Amino acid sequence: MTSSSDIIINRMEHIFNGDIDLNLRKEDVKELLKEFKKTNKQLYKILKIGDKIQRKDYDELKVKYDEIENLNVEIENTQKEVVFTMGTMGEFRSHETGLHVRRVALYSKIIAKYYGLGAKETDLLFHAAPMHDIGKIAIPDAILNKPGKLTPDEFEIMKTHAQLGYEMINDSDRPLLMTAAIVAHEHHEKWDGSGYPKGLKEQEIHIYGRITALADVFDALGSKRVYKKGWSDEKIFAFLKEQSGKQFDPTLINIFFDNLDEILAIRDEMQDEGEEEKAHVKSKSV
Repeated sequence: MTSSSDIIINRMEHIFNGDIDLNLRKEDVKELLKEFKKTNKQLYKILKIGDKIQRKDYDELKVKYDEIENLNVEIENTQKEVVFTMGTMGEFRSHETGLHVRRVALYSKIIAKYYGLGAKETDLLFHAAPMHDIGKIAIPDAILNKPGKLTPDEFEIMKTHAQLGYEMINDSDRPLLMTAAIVAHEHHEKWDGSGYPKGLKEQEIHIYGRITALADVFDALGSKRVYKKGWSDEKIFAFLKEQSGKQFDPTLINIFFDNLDEILAIRDEMQDEGEEEKAHVKSKSV
């Protein structure tokens, strides 16, 4: 069956080649216009059908994309819950509360923000920081909960928790767990290179490790442990200032004290049970 487009092409060729009597060209042109209109209608129908198919394909693709996005969000939220739960495991084994890891996460978030990390990095550190002591689940209770000072041999065993924590989660390619692995591995490194497990110094220590180290020590010093009482604010602040450039990144120490009100507000809001009555007196020298 001859299509309208074939008819149009044939008529056009005849007209412009001069193969048709001039007296008939008027009728040919009318016929040509008629075929054009017919072809346009057919083309419109085809395009309309094509648009419907394309729209249907787009809608189906968008639904699938939204489903994948929602699944990714659910996976990320589940990861955050798992990371936090795992982080508290080491704290519970050492007779500490889950509030310690929450406070460390929030302190780290504040320091990271004022240090200038982007929103994505800051959020990653916030959710990864609770995993800093995950390696403690592999440390014997006799050492972890010893009410006195550790012997040199016991301390060497305790120090392995940084490497053990790293090895537990280092194989993941998920950004959150990769960040948690860095935190677990480097939060006991020191600015002057005297820390462990690798003896890194200054910028060799990842910023995640440097920030978490400061947040962790600040919270630990002010908290009661099986082997010590909580320090006063004056003693804590003096220690942190004295360790600037030694144990801690000097820039982070300055950020800590410049934003001390925010940090203390978190501590006061999230005190451990039995700590509510404890008086935290802010040093006038800060």
